[in-house]
Amino acid sequence: MSYRHTIGQRTYTFTDLKTLLARASPRRSGDELAGLVAASAEERVAAQMTLADLPLGTFLNEAVIPYEQDEVTRLIIDTHDTDAFAQINHLTVGELRDYLLAAQPAQLTSLHRGLTPEMVAAVSKLMRNQDLISVARNCHIVTKFRNTLGGPGHFHTRLQPNHPTDDLRGITASLIDGLCYGSGDAVIGVNPATDNVPATVNLLRMLDQVRERLDIPTQTCVLSHLTTTIRAIEQGAPVDLAFQSIGGTEAVNRSFGVDLALLREGYEATLALGRGTVGHNVMYFETGQGSALSANAHHGVDQQTCEVRAYAVARAFDPLLVNSVVGFIGPEYLYDGKQIIRAGLEDHFCGKLLGLPMGVDVCYTNHAEADQDDMDTLLTLLGAAGVTFVMGLPGADDVMLHYQSTSFHDAQYVRQVLQLRPAPEFEAWLMKAGIMNERLQLQPVQLGHQVIKLLPTS
Repeated sequence: MSYRHTIGQRTYTFTDLKTLLARASPRRSGDELAGLVAASAEERVAAQMTLADLPLGTFLNEAVIPYEQDEVTRLIIDTHDTDAFAQINHLTVGELRDYLLAAQPAQLTSLHRGLTPEMVAAVSKLMRNQDLISVARNCHIVTKFRNTLGGPGHFHTRLQPNHPTDDLRGITASLIDGLCYGSGDAVIGVNPATDNVPATVNLLRMLDQVRERLDIPTQTCVLSHLTTTIRAIEQGAPVDLAFQSIGGTEAVNRSFGVDLALLREGYEATLALGRGTVGHNVMYFETGQGSALSANAHHGVDQQTCEVRAYAVARAFDPLLVNSVVGFIGPEYLYDGKQIIRAGLEDHFCGKLLGLPMGVDVCYTNHAEADQDDMDTLLTLLGAAGVTFVMGLPGADDVMLHYQSTSFHDAQYVRQVLQLRPAPEFEAWLMKAGIMNERLQLQPVQLGHQVIKLLPTS
């Protein structure tokens, strides 16, 4: 059905729900590239006002991608919790915004399964940055594997010791560096330069050996394709978490070489290993605005709504970690620091509201109109918003993936300024190892000699 709104003497018509959502979106280069944006600021306001008056039940009756054509749509509709939705089914999108801003954490928790991604994307389009921060801060999503992540007052990091040739000594040097800055409680995760089974197994065994030798209460992951991880499991590799990049449509997931059935296979294979000690959340997903458009798999849906649909895919597998790699795809999708900051806050808010342990890779590519000051701003805002985790890289520069992110120092800055703590089990280990004191201050340490002897000589 079509939607209309009149401003002055002009009536704006939006031909369907996905057009309305696209026109109501804050400006971003990816939607401009796709030809989906409002033609003027006035049209954007008209779309937002129309959206504000839209009953939430509309999203259950009109799919942005038809049910028959897309397995992600089928997942969203088939798993919708009508009992959880009952408490808000009388609201419009605008009234939902007001409800969320006044809600207590327990109320937000009770809503997770009653909200669809499209409802959440819609309400985010009506919110200022401070609204996104305020609501997300009240969403407490706790997950567990070898430690406990996501509790109020906690802030976690993925230690990302990538190397351009997967050199074990280079990876371990970065790993030690990160541990000495208190990084790595979310996961110690390596993006392999070579995605094949032997290389993945080799990296997994090295990471697990270091973790066991230092008795670190965390989890490790090699971010290979899920099919590679499944084969590694079959060869007896020590897999803690299964990783996969995902998107918000069946077609974009197909471009990543996965579907819901394969994700289920990987989830069950990893869960069956039983390697968790305090919990059994075993999946790690990464997403990012623009992935559907870059694969020509967006079906005319704006990039932020496609992104939030990916969170429904993640939610189906009870993940330990979900990470929006917000500025990684490039300026074709998020042009500058302003757009990256807005998108990072949107992604975090939407993921948390759907019940996900949401992290953000605060990052940009070198050809974007952004710099590290923009990332400092987003990092601080996300810390205030209660982000689950961010990345920790040596010098904030990934020498393998060639993009700029956040450093070990940056993570320590957030903990110090906002008085946020690592995972409880990991914090106890940091203190026992003499890395951090009870005031979250770093101490001079020497971990290197305990690890170097584990490495090959060449």
